[in-house]
Amino acid sequence: MDNWTREQWEEKRSQFPDAAFYLYTPLCGTCAVASKMMEVIAELKPDLPLGKADLNYVESIAVDYEIESVPCLLIQRDGELAHKIYAFQSVPYLLEKLS
Repeated sequence: MDNWTREQWEEKRSQFPDAAFYLYTPLCGTCAVASKMMEVIAELKPDLPLGKADLNYVESIAVDYEIESVPCLLIQRDGELAHKIYAFQSVPYLLEKLS
C-alpha cells in the first residue's frame, strides 16, 4: 500500500470507480492494529487502488471529508464516497465493505 498525497487520492478517485484511502496517525495505538489489517487487505485486493496517508500531512482531507477520528477508511464505490469506516472490526468485515 503506497503513501498518497491528497492529489493522488483525487486522481485515483477520478480514474477508478472504486478506490479506498486509509488515514491514520503514527502515535495512534488503534491505528497500529488497523494498519496491520490494511496490509492484509492490500495483499488480498491487489487490483483495488488503495493508498494510505498520515492525516497530519493531509489535514485538508480531515476538513473536507469531515473525518472525526483515526483510523479512518474512505471507500469510494461507483465514483461516490460510499463508506467512512472508523471501527476496523476485522479483515473479513473490511473485505465485505470493499466488495
